[in-house]
Amino acid sequence: MRLRWVLVLLLAICGSLNPLKAQPGKQNNPYILFTGLVLTSDSLKPIPFVNIRTPKRGLIGFTDYMGHFDVVVRKGDTILFQQVEQEPSWHVVPDTLHGNRYSIIKLMTQDTFQMAAIFIRALPLKSLFENEFVSKEIPDDAYERARQNLEAEALKDEQRLRPADPNMSQSLLAQSRANQLYYYKQAPPQNYFSPGAWVQFLEAWKRGDYKKKPNQKKSTYVSPY
Repeated sequence: MRLRWVLVLLLAICGSLNPLKAQPGKQNNPYILFTGLVLTSDSLKPIPFVNIRTPKRGLIGFTDYMGHFDVVVRKGDTILFQQVEQEPSWHVVPDTLHGNRYSIIKLMTQDTFQMAAIFIRALPLKSLFENEFVSKEIPDDAYERARQNLEAEALKDEQRLRPADPNMSQSLLAQSRANQLYYYKQAPPQNYFSPGAWVQFLEAWKRGDYKKKPNQKKSTYVSPY
């Protein structure tokens, strides 16, 4: 009984906010402003992010955090309300309206998901459990996969295998030509006394970038014929 009185009160408020008053010269306009609230049928709580669709135009809007929506529809359209946790619901806009607004309070019923039964059985021997627990490989979670993908070596391999970006190549070419024109008929500056260049040189020296790498012996294949 209490929910019924609350529903009647919401309908009265919604009707007072959006009165259906006919305006002269606009009776032939087929489009109207469709507004309202989407609530749960058992507790009258607002349902956010409800998709509002029409068969012809598809998705035309969705509800906000308070379950309120306002979309433009045609008179006589069939409106579909969809939400993951609720059963789909339809509403037909009357084609005999004489105003430019139409308001409703839509109640949606919670959908029930049925899952298959899961049976948990123990292993026959304790040694089998210990073997499975020790030797079983645990799959990586999303955080571990993200960490592996962001490693420096992985990024280098991906950058090396990725084809050249035409926009980046054009930007580098334009920057190179701009530098050449800037120092036209004069010597470009040298970085002999630049502190940043010396810091990069010392860091590369410590890493061993300038060490002579041993030549790998090439395997020779001798044909038996």
